[in-house]
Amino acid sequence: MLRCLILALALFAATAAGATEAGWALLRDGGHVVLLRHAFAPGSGEPANFDIEKCNTQRNLSDAGRQQARKLGALFAARAAPVERVLTSRWCRTKETARLAFGTDDVEAFHALDPFAPDSPEKDAQSREVLDEVRAWSGSGNMVMVTHLENIAALTGENAREGEAVIVQLRDEGLHVLGRIRF
Repeated sequence: MLRCLILALALFAATAAGATEAGWALLRDGGHVVLLRHAFAPGSGEPANFDIEKCNTQRNLSDAGRQQARKLGALFAARAAPVERVLTSRWCRTKETARLAFGTDDVEAFHALDPFAPDSPEKDAQSREVLDEVRAWSGSGNMVMVTHLENIAALTGENAREGEAVIVQLRDEGLHVLGRIRF
């Protein structure tokens, strides 16, 4: 039984590493869009006193999350075509992830990347706005959109871990996942 578990874990690790390498290969060519879930921020949901203008009222990155964001930025710089544009939700954990990873000058807040409840009436409108941004992207480098789990799930039908990059392409009227990079 233990041998089977070890074998399964080894196969999972090898598959994840292969997927990550394939993701880097895509990003080396540039011209791609990346949905990046913010780095590690302990807990779930927002505190009762949440205020979008005050980071001290939000769930924020931990020290490990800040380290993760710096690491992913260094890896992007070393392994991918330049990041030409960075959009984030207005939540502090996404803005901090973007700033630590890609630098302060390149970050633009984009309300359509803000989290929403699964049954929210804003969900469809926000998703359409994100799709419009993807449709309009024509840079030679990559565009990164730092957002939240619920947004990535709504746009792709797939989940992402904290700090995971999901490389997407517009297909039909939605986003198709081309690759993933796990940090």
